[in-house]
Amino acid sequence: MDAILLEATATTPKVILDPVANKFEISGESRPENTAKFYTPIIEWFENYSSVLYYQKSSGGKTKKTSMEFKLEYFNSTSAKFILDIFYKLEKIQKEGCDVEVVWHYDERDTDMKESGEEFSNYVPGLSVRYVGY
Repeated sequence: MDAILLEATATTPKVILDPVANKFEISGESRPENTAKFYTPIIEWFENYSSVLYYQKSSGGKTKKTSMEFKLEYFNSTSAKFILDIFYKLEKIQKEGCDVEVVWHYDERDTDMKESGEEFSNYVPGLSVRYVGY
């Protein structure tokens, strides 16, 4: 399965979805002009990743823990919908028996960002979310 590696721009976050290196991260600012165009390949990637993990697990193989790191400084409301979709994809992976964790990084002075992570986790209460202030 191919990785997605996108460098941050002024309006889009850095994205690392690398199953070989077992590194999963979205960081920076998310306010793309066309949010659906930016995030749809990422959502589709998670769907494919879920299938790969399911196949590995059903074939008796072991899967590594998927630790998805969000290090967002800002995201707009249309990005929020797609971030929530990623949470749902991670929940699906977890329900299929894989070890999944979300790590939500936030500036301790930015209580809104921490609350945003908590709101996302309220929609997927079974998903393990760890909050890391800096």
